[in-house]
Amino acid sequence: MLAADALLTIVLTSVACTGAVTAATMLTLWLARRRSLAARSAIVLAGALAAVIASTLAIAAEMYLSGHDLVVLCWVIGTSAALSMIATWVVTGRTVTASVTELIGATRRVGDGDVVDANRSWWPEFDAVSAELATTSQRLAEARAQVNELDAARRQFFAWISHDLRTPLAGMRAMAEALDEGTAPDPAAYIRTIRTKVDTLGTMVADLFELSKLETGTLRIAPEVVVLLDLVSDAVADVATQAAARGIRIERDGIDEHLIWVDPRELTRAIGNLLSNSLAHAPDDTVVLIRADVLSERELILSVIDQGPGVTSENLGRMFDVGWRADAARSGDDDSAPTGAGLGLAIVRGIVEAHGGAVGARHTDAGFQLELILPTGPPPAN
Repeated sequence: MLAADALLTIVLTSVACTGAVTAATMLTLWLARRRSLAARSAIVLAGALAAVIASTLAIAAEMYLSGHDLVVLCWVIGTSAALSMIATWVVTGRTVTASVTELIGATRRVGDGDVVDANRSWWPEFDAVSAELATTSQRLAEARAQVNELDAARRQFFAWISHDLRTPLAGMRAMAEALDEGTAPDPAAYIRTIRTKVDTLGTMVADLFELSKLETGTLRIAPEVVVLLDLVSDAVADVATQAAARGIRIERDGIDEHLIWVDPRELTRAIGNLLSNSLAHAPDDTVVLIRADVLSERELILSVIDQGPGVTSENLGRMFDVGWRADAARSGDDDSAPTGAGLGLAIVRGIVEAHGGAVGARHTDAGFQLELILPTGPPPAN
């Protein structure tokens, strides 16, 4: 059993030696702060071994070991420490360096736009970073694909809108020149056509302005309790002439006695756009149906159903995208084709989503159905 004073001497000696070696190790780490992780790990390991060696030798010297025994102890400790350092450097240092090198290479490939796979190593921490990097690279690739798709859609949209603006302008210019030169066979008809084209351009410009507010988030809605029948009646009145010209009847089902929580002006515009779209693609002498169905206590579905062919299943989710068109026939080459540069349904979606609702399209037994999910009351208070 060690005496108390001997035990105190051993503890104080160990603390002094360990403290001195630790201070020297910290200084060395600071001087080597720009060195590799493996090098700094080796410094930490060397410091730990040096603290043990220094404490052991100091205590051994205090215990008055013989010179022979002290030399033997030094050789044993020194050989073990050297071999431990070499083994640690070979096993740990090389694996750390390899893992770090793989992570650096993977990071560079991610920066170049590649998708990388997660690597497996001896180090769970590095594996976790590698897995997260692989997930991030996949997300970045998906985001780049979406950006490229949006950029292509935007370029196509600008090409279409430029074409749709040039077509009526060119016609107006030709008719204006004919009127100015006195060569128009029917000046009154030319003037009426010019007015129609001006109205078309005005509608397109208004749609562009509305879409810009929706895209930038500057559209301000003022929802209030509104009678659904009133909104539907106003929208039907706006397209009545267009429907009558083609013998299309607009019928209603379940519209009465419903109240909704919307901005009346904006939602009337959205319903009118839906009706215009359906009228443009419905066959002559058919019926376009407007129907309301209760979805829940706080929502209802307003549907516009026509007898047209609709769109393919893969395009159902794209109908409400900016500038999307079902086919080339809607490019505006034909003066009788509906115009609007593919903005009408995009505006519908923006208006409905601004109210907290949603839009959809599907094929049903009754026909091709466009639908709006609308709130029937204000959102619940938090």
